[in-house]
Amino acid sequence: MTGVLILKPGREKSVRQGHPWIFSGAVERVVGKVAPGETVEIKTAAGEILGRGAYSPTSQISARMWTRTSDEIIDEGFFFYKLTQASKLRKSLVDLKDTNAYRLVHAESDDLPGVIVDVYDEVGVVQLLSAGAEYWRETLTELILKVSEIKSLYERSDVEVRKLEGLPFRTGQIAGKPVPDQIIINENGFQYIVDIVNGHKTGFYLDQRSNRLQVRSFVEGKVVLDCFCYTGGFSINALAGKARSITAVDDSGDALRVADQNLRLNSFRDDSITLIKGDVFQELRSFRDRALSFNVIILDPPKFAQTKAQVGRAARGYKDINLLAMKLLREAGTLVTFSCSGGITDDLFQKIVFSAALDAGIQMQIIGYLHQASDHPVALNFPEGSYLKGLILRRMN
Repeated sequence: MTGVLILKPGREKSVRQGHPWIFSGAVERVVGKVAPGETVEIKTAAGEILGRGAYSPTSQISARMWTRTSDEIIDEGFFFYKLTQASKLRKSLVDLKDTNAYRLVHAESDDLPGVIVDVYDEVGVVQLLSAGAEYWRETLTELILKVSEIKSLYERSDVEVRKLEGLPFRTGQIAGKPVPDQIIINENGFQYIVDIVNGHKTGFYLDQRSNRLQVRSFVEGKVVLDCFCYTGGFSINALAGKARSITAVDDSGDALRVADQNLRLNSFRDDSITLIKGDVFQELRSFRDRALSFNVIILDPPKFAQTKAQVGRAARGYKDINLLAMKLLREAGTLVTFSCSGGITDDLFQKIVFSAALDAGIQMQIIGYLHQASDHPVALNFPEGSYLKGLILRRMN
């Protein structure tokens, strides 16, 4: 540890309450020569030690807390303990009889800011999204393999937040055995091909595992529209739930090719599902103009807001997509709608969907709330960790 980060007077409240982020506006000065990602001691203006964190000189988040004690050393032993705790938690949460794919480390919510690790069978995919995580890259890489059953470790640190940390994108294998050409995972009785090299996020939407399963319970005999279908997770579960027919839409030809492979892998490729490559907004307008309608519509769009500054634009996007979907919904139909934008809170998302219903002239009732799977835990002191929110709505008129 080479430096000290001193807060402005009265700006220590959030740190005392356990929030892991210290914003640049709360910083009085940094004492010492500190490289990006190095550990600094966090002190109040009066000199009280609040803990230790990783320094990031280019980000609006100047430091991310590693520990809130004055005597805990940030070293290999520290990270071994944190990773071991995360691994133990997953073993208690994830039934490996149902799946061999799960989130091993969920960043700040596991007291490891900027570190995400997803497991796909024996392959781990890591994202190092903060200066502190990048600084401890080699140590983290070695320890992830040590505390888990992972045999290969691949990096997908190609996320926009790295730019805010002053870090370049990094992808490729970083440790272990060569990554197999094709990874197939199991989830709730079905198999999925995962493209960790080119796929969204780390290759698959692990956070939707429980929500995909829930969709099975109310689609029997229904005409289903799966928007932003990606590689077919919701569609396959709808087929498992005996949906009458499914229309699945995505703008990525690569994702749809994998979706087709997944359907065939699970013996579901027949006339009951139609895959459409196209912009979802435009396709919904086309369906409206053709007077098509559906019993169940699923909206699982990508993140519309990367930062707080983009929340207003994202809100308009969420409203538009929900309004279009509501107009295609049959009487007593079900809309399953999601937002994975961290800046869109649960309350704001519900207000956006309500506004869409008003403009559509449709009365809706909420019959279920959805969130990320339990292997994506949310620390109470870090509500930002609750990024995925969803509503199950029923059309009343």
